Amino acid sequence: MIFRINMPAGELFELVSPVVVVLSILLSSFVLASARKRFSTLASFGWAVAMLFLPLVVLPFYLAVILLWRLPSRSRRMRFLLPLAYGSLLVTGALLFFRHERTTVDAHLARAAQAKLVEDHATAILEYREALKFENNPHTHKLLAIELANDGQLNEASAELRLAEQGGEPPFCGGFDPRCEAALRRVSGMNR
Repeated sequence: MIFRINMPAGELFELVSPVVVVLSILLSSFVLASARKRFSTLASFGWAVAMLFLPLVVLPFYLAVILLWRLPSRSRRMRFLLPLAYGSLLVTGALLFFRHERTTVDAHLARAAQAKLVEDHATAILEYREALKFENNPHTHKLLAIELANDGQLNEASAELRLAEQGGEPPFCGGFDPRCEAALRRVSGMNR
């Protein structure tokens, strides 16, 4: 991944989100290991799940409870086995979730839209093509044609625009985007 200074907020969130989830899972696992010394197993899982979903709220509260309420600590056999299994299961689930979320049509279209915001035509074209592998959509063909035309690849843009029109997509932009109108004029001017 290339780091840019003019990174959109959505791209920054996509970059930071997995790190925050993994940190949350690690904190939750540590709280489970710590709470098992002081609380019942059910209460320990309650603390761990609360820590998983609201770490910035629950961590100070948990620390205050164990520091102020001075519950006796008891040793448990294999105290770290359950938290390790819990953390491993959650990390695996999170990794599978993020992997799946990165390969959906919507994810490819969102990354293409982000690339368009920073005028990165090559990435937008790549993401539109990836989206078309999952779902052959006339509107996506039209978006790809517009990006290809903006990148100067008029022959490919013309072919994509024909595919969009065959699928029922209107050959105009609706007047909302001047760059879209200019790209379609360039493609239609080339076809004459």
